[in-house]
Amino acid sequence: MGRLYFILFVVIGVMAAFAGQLRSPGGASPAAPTGETESGASTSTFAHSRASGERVLDRRPDGHFYADVEINGVPVSMLVDTGASSVALSADDARRAGIATTIGMNEVIGEGAGGAVQGELVTIERVRLAGIEQSGVQAAVLKGGSTSLLGQSFLRDFDSVEIRGDRMHLR
Repeated sequence: MGRLYFILFVVIGVMAAFAGQLRSPGGASPAAPTGETESGASTSTFAHSRASGERVLDRRPDGHFYADVEINGVPVSMLVDTGASSVALSADDARRAGIATTIGMNEVIGEGAGGAVQGELVTIERVRLAGIEQSGVQAAVLKGGSTSLLGQSFLRDFDSVEIRGDRMHLR
């Protein structure tokens, strides 16, 4: 039963991500990546207050929040989806991060508005966002779609996730 809820939340999150892309002007892809540089300096769309331990993401022109996340040491731009129960990776992002999946990923892991959602449930070795690293993060690799989602299987370890205006504050 728990697996069914997991799959349902992943599917809802993916559908929300695609709906957001359809509403964005001209179907534009996410703007410039967010995150910290190796020197610890923040890029223009991501701020990190070392004193408070807070991470701040700016809303992109498409209305969503994105973060540069390291998946097994590989940078991946992800849509932050507080409504998704888990991390969901596109097949391309999973492959770049060295996450093995079966050929074709024909297992039905959920049902969406467009019908059956195919993919595979996996465990990610390491997920890192601006100095916060977690191991053994539960995720889904989706056969279709190009947007990876950062969901609750990673976000749950923050004390709070709050949106104030055009900024998302992660503490």
